[in-house]
Amino acid sequence: MQTVIERNGCTLTTDTAGGEAVSLIKGGIEYLWNADPAFWGRHAPVLFPFVGSLKNKEYRLDGRSYSMGQHGFARDMEFCLLERTDDSITYQLLSSEETLKKYPFEFDLRIKYDITDRGLKLTWRVTNTGDGYMPFSIGGHPAFMCPVNGQGSWSEYGIYFEKMGFAPSHLTVHTLSSEGLVNNETKEIELDKGRLTPSDQLFADDALIIEDRQADKVSLLGPSGKAYLTVVFDSPLLGIWSPVGKHAPFICIEPWFGRADGVDFDGELADRKYSQALKPAETFTGGFEVIF
Repeated sequence: MQTVIERNGCTLTTDTAGGEAVSLIKGGIEYLWNADPAFWGRHAPVLFPFVGSLKNKEYRLDGRSYSMGQHGFARDMEFCLLERTDDSITYQLLSSEETLKKYPFEFDLRIKYDITDRGLKLTWRVTNTGDGYMPFSIGGHPAFMCPVNGQGSWSEYGIYFEKMGFAPSHLTVHTLSSEGLVNNETKEIELDKGRLTPSDQLFADDALIIEDRQADKVSLLGPSGKAYLTVVFDSPLLGIWSPVGKHAPFICIEPWFGRADGVDFDGELADRKYSQALKPAETFTGGFEVIF
């Protein structure tokens, strides 16, 4: 079931399927990807309780193995519309018999969308409703139109990075293996005054995994060189992705609290790098903003 809210010339459409935003229109222009399956059949999924792939598609907990697909299960589940106001939508997903078979922790996941004076604010709230220690990961995977409004081509666009108001000269990135695991080696990507130009070559090794808070803002620049959209976040990791070899007309800017397993990972769930954790009754809050 879809829900629509409007404010300040911004129209947001979300869906109980995955608690996902499916359309974000400002000034008559669509900024979210339309989920054309020829390229990628999603819009902006929320990744929980895992971000990325697990080694051998499973994780270990107290000596027992559990199967789990890429990015967890929340994006494929039906959420409850908890609250709708004139300028906000809140969804809820509770642990259930179905989730406990895959992930033996009780939780309350809420996703709130607020249309603000600046754009869209997305907030995740994860509460441990069980009686034990709860490891998890969470992240966003929004796909933004690039080119936007049918104007120009990738070579005329830019991805612009900032850290505390300054443009970094380079990024240190991990790439993914063919199994979707994080390679040990890193590579340096030089930026032109904070800017990268999207290309098939840039995404030849799948997503760019940017660790250690190297950026806190990423903007998409149009042919004029001006930002038409900026994602603001405070997460330890960031993914930048577009499907390999497809020259798809979108770029994903993905703030993450967690990531895929490394190619040589051999630990238990709590040992996963960048994994978050909650004590009983404790709540985690995270998210990001989209500014126009």
